[in-house]
Amino acid sequence: MRFFGTMRDENGVLSIGGIKVTELAQRYGTPLYIMDQELIEENMRKYKENFRSEKFKTQIVYASKAFLAKAMCQLVERYDMDIDAVSGGELYTIKASGIDMQRVHMHGNNKSIDELEMCVEYGIGSIIIDNELEIDNLSEVCKRKEKKIKALLRINIGIDAHTHEYIKTSKHSSKFGESIFDEKIVDIVEKIVKDKNIEFLGFHCHIGSQIFDTKAFHEGIETMILETKRISKLLGVKIPEINLGGGFGVYYTENDVEVDIENFMRSMIEHLEASLEKYNLDIEKVSIEPGRSIVGNAGSTLYTVGGVKQTYGGIKYMFIDGGMTDNIRPALYQAEYEATIANRLDGEEKEVVTVAGKCCESGDLIIKEKALPKAERGDLLLVSTTGAYGYSMSSNYNKIVRPAVVFVKNGKCSLAIRRESLEDLVKNDLAIEL
Repeated sequence: MRFFGTMRDENGVLSIGGIKVTELAQRYGTPLYIMDQELIEENMRKYKENFRSEKFKTQIVYASKAFLAKAMCQLVERYDMDIDAVSGGELYTIKASGIDMQRVHMHGNNKSIDELEMCVEYGIGSIIIDNELEIDNLSEVCKRKEKKIKALLRINIGIDAHTHEYIKTSKHSSKFGESIFDEKIVDIVEKIVKDKNIEFLGFHCHIGSQIFDTKAFHEGIETMILETKRISKLLGVKIPEINLGGGFGVYYTENDVEVDIENFMRSMIEHLEASLEKYNLDIEKVSIEPGRSIVGNAGSTLYTVGGVKQTYGGIKYMFIDGGMTDNIRPALYQAEYEATIANRLDGEEKEVVTVAGKCCESGDLIIKEKALPKAERGDLLLVSTTGAYGYSMSSNYNKIVRPAVVFVKNGKCSLAIRRESLEDLVKNDLAIEL
């Protein structure tokens, strides 16, 4: 397994943030999400320092769906970043953290009236309008609340990024945004521009997730610039902003090409500056929305091994005390991960195993047929690069409690999210009269 950030081998035991995982397991139990705070902060600095231009303002917007907690919001504010949300729940969590709500930007293809009201009442920085249907609803809420709101329009620019089918978001058939190839796009923008309750800022796009190809982003930049110039000219209005979304890929296994954040960001800035000059367009601000690439490699999930079972069919299963309830991605996307026996790093004997969770599902498999150090009941399995979409997509299937989340740095650990209790599972249950 590849080591990231502050991971170290301390006499055969893995340590993260200067703390051995055996100590973390003893203190917090397993399954346990471990977040390497130093690596998170390092990634934030790389984005802030390299996505910069002297020709226009830049803004990093953390995509909170990757991982959201009050602790994460604290880091966002510390590094002068903005943050986005895609639901009322995310919006509420961000507000509860105490962050300046002007830093917040709201996404979603089907925002409810309640969610739109939250956006207006909270005074968020901007809302990303997804479709024509949303304009009237947003305008009506603003009118009723006697407040204005800033907005961008999400457009589908038709770039097909090479990624998993479920996480391609800019195809012509995508549920997100309005297509620039649809003739009605000009009328939609004009409707927003003329609305007295909405201040139109510009366009937003997102071409997909887990993308390693800079060419796809460069193509997206040119398309966004050309569309901005076209609409600006047709309507006779200045369009000050573009948001290029996120989707920057991270390393999960040796099959992935590692993205160098610093070089990637400098490349985007260079292409932005050259394209804006080439097409003679003046833009005041450009934003991007990294999420996975900030927290993905910084997170790991620690499990306790329940035992190893050799089946008659030839598959050897390693059972763990978690599974698809804390990491649904292998079942949902066929995602692959690297792992190790974290308390036996010096174990020379290997065995090919399939790591199986404890859910009542045959598809509850975290890793399929990979060579790992030989393990016994009570050993600790660590799966790396679970910082993004692990906790965010976790569930209580089979009434399994969600794990705790701990941040580690410089030999200190801070509990960011406590482990759910059995009482938590039934706190909303009510008895009925039968």
